[in-house]
Amino acid sequence: MKAGREIIVYPLVTEKMSNLQETENKVAFAVDRGVNKIEIRKAIEERFNVQVKKVATMNMKGKMKRLGRFEGRRRHWKKAIVTLREGFKIDFFEGK
Repeated sequence: MKAGREIIVYPLVTEKMSNLQETENKVAFAVDRGVNKIEIRKAIEERFNVQVKKVATMNMKGKMKRLGRFEGRRRHWKKAIVTLREGFKIDFFEGK
C-alpha cells in the first residue's frame, strides 16, 4: 500500500467544488490512478483528521493538445470526490 502523500496528488479547488463543499460537504482531489476507494478513504482520514462518509471516483481522460504541427496528449488522471460526515470540514485556505 502506498503512503498517504503518494495517494493524494493535489486538491481540486474550483468554483463548482467550492459550492459543493458549502452545500453538500464534498471535497475533490486528484489521486494516484492505481488506488481504490478504501485506500483513498484511509489517506484522507489520516492526513486531514476527518471522517469520510463516501468516496466517488472517476477516471479522467487526458485532453489532446497541439503545438504547431505536433500533436500530443495530456496524461490521464483519477478524480475522487469525498463526502465528509456531519461536523467535519477541510479548509484549504486557512486564515491565520
